[in-house]
Amino acid sequence: MRKVLLSTICSSVLLLSSCINEYNQVYKSDDYHYKYEFAKQSFVEGKYQHAITLLETIVVQEKGTDNGQECLYMLAMSEYCYKDYQKAAEYFKKYYQSYPKGQYAELAKFYVGQSLFMDTPEPRLDQSSTISAISAFQEFLDVYPDAKLKNLAQQRLFDLQDKLVMKELHSAQLYYNLGTYFGNCTSGGNNYEACIVTSENALKDYPFMSKREDFSVLIMKSKYELARQSVESKKLERFQDAEDECYGFLNEFPDSKERSLAEKYIAKCKEVTKD
Repeated sequence: MRKVLLSTICSSVLLLSSCINEYNQVYKSDDYHYKYEFAKQSFVEGKYQHAITLLETIVVQEKGTDNGQECLYMLAMSEYCYKDYQKAAEYFKKYYQSYPKGQYAELAKFYVGQSLFMDTPEPRLDQSSTISAISAFQEFLDVYPDAKLKNLAQQRLFDLQDKLVMKELHSAQLYYNLGTYFGNCTSGGNNYEACIVTSENALKDYPFMSKREDFSVLIMKSKYELARQSVESKKLERFQDAEDECYGFLNEFPDSKERSLAEKYIAKCKEVTKD
């Protein structure tokens, strides 16, 4: 058994060594066609790093030749499969700019957005790449309104928008949690006001989002806290505003789990506004 295992290991090492030697030989070669064919083989076998290294050395020379389009597209796809999404997006964009009527133009246009989509961070982080991905998919749909990948592109847009919504929700929640920190409500506004503005802007920018109730709860709670901690000269006006907000919330979300909280706030507000 040990002899069989040792023989297998030795065979694997020899095969690996042979592959490495062949790759090094191809890499040092001045034969662009040889490199191109080996790069294609490497791509098919999933050896994307080898494909990338070889294609990068010949992509300029192959431009304008029969292999030019495929070479650049394969380089972009190799970067995508290798999960270097920033480089992939750059190469897909370069392909489309170089060959707007090319064989892979539609796919390249889609994969600009797809590469950026794969590179987007979780919602709490900066969402610049998310905005770039939205722009890329929107451009794809504008140029290819009947594309085979139309439905997937539209779904990606919904997913990306949800990520922006979650980013705004995290920001609004953070403002609410901070409350009077770094400020003083009695001096005329602070994080509660920031929570209200952030939430109202999100509701305006994304009217069909699924998190509408969550933002509305934060607005209601922030307006109540803002009123409660206001100076006397602003108390009545702000309690009236908070009371109106609570009624509006109950009208829009009559079955909300926060219904009892809204009713509690209304009762508290009336203690001030009834006079």
